[in-house]
Amino acid sequence: MSQDHRKHPSVDGFIRKNHAWKDVLHALRAILLNSPLTEEVKWRQPCYTFQESNVLILGAFKESCVLSFFKGALLKDPKGLLQVPGENTQAARVIRFADTREVEARTPDLKALIQEAIEAEKAGLKVPFKKITEHKLPDELQAAFDKDAAFEKAFRALTPGRQRAYLLHFSSAKQSATRAARIQKHAPRILKGKGMED
Repeated sequence: MSQDHRKHPSVDGFIRKNHAWKDVLHALRAILLNSPLTEEVKWRQPCYTFQESNVLILGAFKESCVLSFFKGALLKDPKGLLQVPGENTQAARVIRFADTREVEARTPDLKALIQEAIEAEKAGLKVPFKKITEHKLPDELQAAFDKDAAFEKAFRALTPGRQRAYLLHFSSAKQSATRAARIQKHAPRILKGKGMED
């Protein structure tokens, strides 16, 4: 199958929109189109899947282009190319590119990482996530639970992903007053069984 036949037309628009990174994006896309991955668009970004499972997503930011592996934590990465994108990230790993020379220099390593990511999908491997009970409760949330048993029950009834999103949001505030205000603001949603994005 030719590369042109495998291209998703919306990715051309993504590259045009990010014209400052046009050459880097074209170079990364060429590597991805030469792999067994399927090019799609999800969350308005080029996303590469294997048998309908998300494997990689391509991003363009002010300072670099980013190739993000959804389950990068499972990859061996002998050259140490993969980075943890944020302090609370458990599964994803990224590689940043600022010019086409970096893409060319890393092409063999990228191909190996892509193949390893595909093998992880074939094997059905999952990233072991931290249990919700391993996340520290902010003191302000514990105080809210102590005051209102129904609120605690509603929070504990949320899915682990929803609980985690709230915990990260509440904990990320540096000041106690801000943490308490965030908890108060989201309490009605929690009591209705809704997550932050619902």
